[in-house]
Amino acid sequence: MELTGILLVDKPAGFTSFDVVAKLRGIAKMRKIGHAGTLDPAATGLLPVFLGSATRFIDLLPDQDKRYTATFLLGITTDTQDMTGNVLSTRPVRVSAIDVTTALARFVGKIQQIPPMYSAVKHQGKRLYDLARQGIEVERKPREIEIRAITMLAADEPAGRYTIDVECSKGSYIRTLCHDLGEELGCGGALEVLRRTQACGFSLKNAYTLDDLQTLADRGELAGALSPVESALAAYPRLTLDTRQAGLFANGQRLALSDLSGPALQSGERIAVFGPQSAFLGLAHAEGGLLRHIRQLPR
Repeated sequence: MELTGILLVDKPAGFTSFDVVAKLRGIAKMRKIGHAGTLDPAATGLLPVFLGSATRFIDLLPDQDKRYTATFLLGITTDTQDMTGNVLSTRPVRVSAIDVTTALARFVGKIQQIPPMYSAVKHQGKRLYDLARQGIEVERKPREIEIRAITMLAADEPAGRYTIDVECSKGSYIRTLCHDLGEELGCGGALEVLRRTQACGFSLKNAYTLDDLQTLADRGELAGALSPVESALAAYPRLTLDTRQAGLFANGQRLALSDLSGPALQSGERIAVFGPQSAFLGLAHAEGGLLRHIRQLPR
């Protein structure tokens, strides 16, 4: 029987997100696996991986906020904006921990951020990192992101090394945040260590290492590590159908909103639909007085 659900993986350093998927295909002995929220190879931490029919909902996740612990070093800039790249400049650091904290506060809120060249953003159909590896740099348009909060966790002022906790919106580059902070302070800065602690509404504390998952698979217990797909959709309003309505919905029929007992829905609003015994059926939205399907779990 094919596994369906979400594995919360603690990605190790040196693995791409696709490497993790490839590894899990071997562990779970199945092909239908995808991930949500790419992590750089050097980064570690939470990577939600979707198995089986759960992959149908990756592009419909409501909660795309992320949270990271990041350590950066002032006084240096690199072509990748982290310590894996080539050093472009070194400058003296004449700022205090108070100066750093004050400058960080200026990045909280909705800000414009230019994606780094070493990123998966596409330019004329090509990934920026492919162009960067060819020595090509192209103009990138700034994107609006939101840094919801930054907390200083550790400060080594003599070394110019700081560790922060960052809560941010989808599409935020922590490497770029560290680089831009360094420019703001006049000394440059580069990311040293990055660990993602929250993504898609999940926490790193509930994640498994790849070794853990291999051990569970060897014991035939991998299914016990799965989170249900609906746990990633908890931010959507919830609608519970009775047995008759659930059968109609599962057969692809649209239901009149006036016949349903549940939250008042705005036109176009997505809703997570459940049947009896809290069985998740799929996502739908309200339109023209009807509950219309967006995506269903296969019966």
